[in-house]
Amino acid sequence: MYARQIPKSLLHTLRPTRFTSALGVMSVLVVAACAVDAPSGLHSPAPSSSLQTLGVTSESRLGSASQFAVLGASTVTCTGAGTNTGNVGVSPGSSITGFNPDCTLTGTLHAADNLAASAQADAATAYGSLSAKPCNVTYGTVQELGGLTLTPGVYCFPSSGQVSSGTLTLNGLGRFIFKVASTFITSTGTSVILTGGARCDSIYWLVGSSATLGGPVAGNILAYTSIGLDTGARLRGRAIALNGAVTMSGQNAVSICG
Repeated sequence: MYARQIPKSLLHTLRPTRFTSALGVMSVLVVAACAVDAPSGLHSPAPSSSLQTLGVTSESRLGSASQFAVLGASTVTCTGAGTNTGNVGVSPGSSITGFNPDCTLTGTLHAADNLAASAQADAATAYGSLSAKPCNVTYGTVQELGGLTLTPGVYCFPSSGQVSSGTLTLNGLGRFIFKVASTFITSTGTSVILTGGARCDSIYWLVGSSATLGGPVAGNILAYTSIGLDTGARLRGRAIALNGAVTMSGQNAVSICG
């Protein structure tokens, strides 16, 4: 029991997926119970002895948040030259600064409008739904991921996760869920690469506090607080901060997953 409670503002957005079979209904009830009673959904049950290959289901979809490359809650800031492919939005805050001409945008800015609000609600739903998934592998305290090759599954970190050296390889067709209770950090000179049919839209980084990106990363980053991209950092996926800011420091490239 090491992560904070999911706040009521997130819990009221959780919407269970409909299933036609009785077994599906029972599964939804179990997930809903875990999401309410568990601390922030980032805790882990007893780890499975083997990895489970997971397909992408409706409960993991980001809904209207999938239209955004960058989505913040308080502010979104881009300094220096950078490129963003996909919409950029903020809600409930309204401040988006640094785009066109400094940071080029292929997409639309959405500051505190209905689409940005809907996207934040859908992102919170996805965060709660995915974080309720049982762990296949649970690591120790601060876990170094550089040099590892991982296959689809649910990976849990009771403290922090980092890629401070080398390359993290995600290999195989299926869903990767990384549940990090505290911080997630990648350092300059590192990378996250995809092989064996792995797709960036099937990768989810659920971060209990804040994410800081230095090296290239793939996947959807849903941070409870904030996301910062250091100078030169690149993200193929989405940067979504549920309660704080997204800050891009210069020469960044964020390209939405297709």
